[in-house]
Amino acid sequence: MKRCMDSDNLHRRLKRISGQIAALDRMIDEDIPCDEILVQVNAVKSALHKVGQIIMVGHINNCVKDGIRNGDADKTIQDFAKVLEQYSKI
Repeated sequence: MKRCMDSDNLHRRLKRISGQIAALDRMIDEDIPCDEILVQVNAVKSALHKVGQIIMVGHINNCVKDGIRNGDADKTIQDFAKVLEQYSKI
């Protein structure tokens, strides 16, 4: 997996998301208005979606490309279609 993507970038993003989630938890305890909490929930959701996009691009540029070039192209495309289906459920 490390050859497929910028793992340092992903780790930084995930740490930031973890901090955002902790802040959300505190907001609930601090009785912050619902609309402000929902804004933060959306920010976390968007940040996590971006992590998925980065991983997906790495997967396409490395794993899918290698599978087509060096293996069974039809199976690689079929496997990628399953990955894409799972990711699109987010």
